[in-house]
Amino acid sequence: MRRQPHWGGAWVAQRGRFAGSIHIDANPVCAAIANPTIEEEIQTEESLDLPWQVVVHNDPVNLMTYVTMVFQRVFGYPREKAERHMLEVHRKGYSILWSGVRERAELYVQQLHGYLLLATLEKVD
Repeated sequence: MRRQPHWGGAWVAQRGRFAGSIHIDANPVCAAIANPTIEEEIQTEESLDLPWQVVVHNDPVNLMTYVTMVFQRVFGYPREKAERHMLEVHRKGYSILWSGVRERAELYVQQLHGYLLLATLEKVD
């Protein structure tokens, strides 16, 4: 004699087949698939939280050529653009290098810290 399956049907012993009904509405996963609910699309916190700026501050330690090289490596700037930002840091004391979503800005600040540059993340008001 064969065992009864867990979903409530019965095996037909003489033919070796399953005979019975499967009740899928008892399973909440199957019920959710059968009757999906459509939720409203909402804006993410990230899109509401724009923009953030990556600001590099002047320090008396790093050479100008080193700072230029870091800007090229981290942001992919061409040498001329990297030099302009480096000179702005030197003259004004800071330069806004990038603005956008917070997560990427945090990554840039972390990379700049890895090169021992003084960088901050600031929210644009």
